[in-house]
This record gives sequence, structure tokens and C-alpha cells, in this order.
Amino acid sequence: FRRMGKIVGRSDDMLIIRGVNVFPTQIEEIVLTSDKLSGQYQILVSRESSLDEVTVRTELNVANAGAAQSDRAAIAQWLTHRIKTLVGISTTVEVLPPDSIERTLVGKARRVIDRRPR
Repeated sequence: FRRMGKIVGRSDDMLIIRGVNVFPTQIEEIVLTSDKLSGQYQILVSRESSLDEVTVRTELNVANAGAAQSDRAAIAQWLTHRIKTLVGISTTVEVLPPDSIERTLVGKARRVIDRRPR
């Protein structure tokens, strides 16, 4: 018999993007490996014609708040490549200034916003 692989995240958190099972925790792990980012992120999922589009929004940390546009573009390119390599999906990455991602009263960000029609 086959042994099950490691469970990456809760199955109720799983997104299916163009046939690939994606757990938000996979994206979070990649975001957390960059010392230039705050660790806050948001995954926006939409559908353009028949294709699912994924945008990952992240924030610079306070120490890198003044990063030049070229530095932010390099971070976005690095993150896009890491997600494609490790998760297997193509994304658009936005690197935002600190505190750009809206948080709830308890300070948590809403991680996944799925705008695809049901």
C-alpha cells in the first residue's frame, strides 16, 4: 500500500487553480522566506474568460518601506518564480508598502478573496 504524503494545509482552505491544489499556507511559507517582506499576504482569485487568475499581494516590512520601484519589482519577480516552481501556478505579485493590506479588528488580514463565480 502507499503511504500518504504530508498534509500541507486544511482541506477546507484548499483552492483549485487551473487543476492544481493550492493551499494558502504554501504561499505563506514562501512569503515568510523573504526578509524584505512583512509576512502579510493576500491571495486574490478571479476568473478572466475561462481561466483562473491569481494575484498575490504582499507588504514590505518597515525597514524596507523606502525600497525603490526596481527593488519591489525584483522582489515580485523572485516571489512569482518561487510560487511557480514550488506550488506550480502562475501568479501576478504586488509588493505594497507596509500596512497596505486591510486587517480586521483583531489585526488579522483576510488571506483569501475568491471572486470567481460559484
